[in-house]
Amino acid sequence: MTGHETAQGPKHKRDLTRRKVVAAGAGAVVAAGVGGSFAAGAFAGEGTTAAKEKTAGTSGEACYKLTSETTEGPYYIDADKLRRDVTEDQEGIALTLRLKVIDSDTCKPLANAAVDIWHCNALGVYSGYEAMGSGGGGGGGGTPPSGTPTGTPTGTPTGTPPGGGGGGGGHEEPTDDERYLRGTWRTDKKGEVEFRTVFPGWYQGRCVHIHTKVHVNGVWTDAGYEGGTTCHTGQLFFDEASVLATAEVAPYSTNTTTRTTLDEDTIYPGNGTEGGLLKLRYKKGAIAKGVVATLTMGVDPETSQDGTTAG
Repeated sequence: MTGHETAQGPKHKRDLTRRKVVAAGAGAVVAAGVGGSFAAGAFAGEGTTAAKEKTAGTSGEACYKLTSETTEGPYYIDADKLRRDVTEDQEGIALTLRLKVIDSDTCKPLANAAVDIWHCNALGVYSGYEAMGSGGGGGGGGTPPSGTPTGTPTGTPTGTPPGGGGGGGGHEEPTDDERYLRGTWRTDKKGEVEFRTVFPGWYQGRCVHIHTKVHVNGVWTDAGYEGGTTCHTGQLFFDEASVLATAEVAPYSTNTTTRTTLDEDTIYPGNGTEGGLLKLRYKKGAIAKGVVATLTMGVDPETSQDGTTAG
């Protein structure tokens, strides 16, 4: 791996048995982004159930491939807000994210699991870490400086290039109290959960992605979600065609950071939906009107996957 995203563990360990999420804004559902909002019932009847992938063999055969584990990244914030609409005041293309969580051995849905998502905004900035800029030091975003640079650089750069956020390299402590584009919600009896957010942007060293965690065996209370273990830590990815389409739409079009493609990314495992590649639906030539992203994630509820190492 290169740059900021290495398979290193966090600087401190979190006690998952004491994990809590604060119930805030749970009633918010609809997110409106640049280019319009979703009409009520516009995507009625769409589900996230994928075809089962059976393999011939013994009675212990897996009915669905286990979704790839990846690093947690430095910008995870525990005790996040319990809500489905994580948009807050962030501009961008409206994104409806529909995930289905199932047991990879039995294909049975995991109900009442807690699913976290978090990602950068259209210009590559993570809430809670705004002081670190676009992805934690990668620059980019906004309008490029005007005028003609003076002087000629000399010498050869040394050391490791500055990295962006979203990968490994150890947990970073938050620099501010912002929490946009972060949230936690429970899966229903079908193992499904839906979030309203905006299409993520990009920053130095990483392709466009969303982070996710799945927690099981905890208890939902008036205060939120407590206890349990993390059975999946992964990242969700977007195909190159969709990202190129968003790059033509403001505010993404103002992001001057050199973009890393899906194939160039050091974290995407390159194995399609099993590796977190989302299935996207949007009107061709009119992506600004909104995107629906779906994925079925096969997890092992008996294991603990905290994302401190690559999986």
